[in-house]
Amino acid sequence: MAREHRGALRHRALLVVLLLLAVQLVSLARPAYACGCGAMVVDPKTALSVGRETSAVRWDGHHEQIVMSLTVDGNARDAAWIMPVPHRATVELGDSRLFDELAALTAPAERTRRYFWPRSKDWPFRSGDVDGAAAPVPGAHGPGVGVVGRERLGPFDVARLTADDPAALRDWLASHGFRLPSTLATALRPYVAQRWEYVAVRLAPAERGGTLRGTLDPLRLSFASDRLIYPMRLSRLARTPQSLGLYVLAPHRMEPRGAIGGSTPKVFFAGRIKPSRTAVGRLAGTRGAFLTAVDQRFPHPERITGDHELRPTATDTSYQRIRYTDALWKVGGTPAWILTVGGATALLLTAAAVVAVLRQRARRRGAPAAPRA
Repeated sequence: MAREHRGALRHRALLVVLLLLAVQLVSLARPAYACGCGAMVVDPKTALSVGRETSAVRWDGHHEQIVMSLTVDGNARDAAWIMPVPHRATVELGDSRLFDELAALTAPAERTRRYFWPRSKDWPFRSGDVDGAAAPVPGAHGPGVGVVGRERLGPFDVARLTADDPAALRDWLASHGFRLPSTLATALRPYVAQRWEYVAVRLAPAERGGTLRGTLDPLRLSFASDRLIYPMRLSRLARTPQSLGLYVLAPHRMEPRGAIGGSTPKVFFAGRIKPSRTAVGRLAGTRGAFLTAVDQRFPHPERITGDHELRPTATDTSYQRIRYTDALWKVGGTPAWILTVGGATALLLTAAAVVAVLRQRARRRGAPAAPRA
């Protein structure tokens, strides 16, 4: 009986091990998809995750530019990134300073709020420094011709392909050691039907034998478009919640036409940008542009219904977040409440002294005169 029991335990353990191996193999067979626009394809034997995708879009009513920067991690030595575009695109390296400048430009404004009476962290309730501590408060194209262009940009091998010739994408991926996943081929069908094209980029680390890690150099895609479109449809293939941070430079303040299956898009900055020699100023153009920064969450990527299309708002209202710091009101380095209380006390003491003097004088005037001898 004991022998049979031990045999049953070994059989169950073997089944558990096989099940875990099967789950691992299935997970490895899936391509890692980037958040936002585009899809990432890797060798099934490796893994790659996109921790963050930051994008800036410039649109002047006829022409669109998308600058993208990916932060990746994993053990993949290379990967293929597929990006659908509505018209023939040109590709070049972007300015690595752009997103740092955008982050600084759209950061919350710092404001100080003064309060009069001391709080629990101030003297005399708390010994030591009497300064108030910071307290942040939330406030259509012709027939397809396959590969239409190819260039080497830094660590990127870029191929521009037509979407109405899916075999071109499949052959390009195969030539670089990748396989077109059936799910991705299915997701690309709407773009094929609309005669969109796509950009295929092979990502490789700068060092030979290295892996893809960290923030990659930004890529800039430029194409004709009479609508401001940000491709998002491929993100529905993602297996984890996705987020979108989008900087939009256009003649006017812009807003998404809908949530396309995600949370309500939230604007965290809106304001006019003047031409300058900075990366943001050059992207804004010689006439400047209105910058709208949008944040959106996709807890269930499979619910994404299409691409983002943005439209002008009714008015170009500016907006900036504010982060407050509370501080005790001081005059010349001394808390105002001490000066006020001290002054009031001194005034009361003075008044009391005056009253006492007046009373004393009154008593003297009222006292009878002493008799003469």
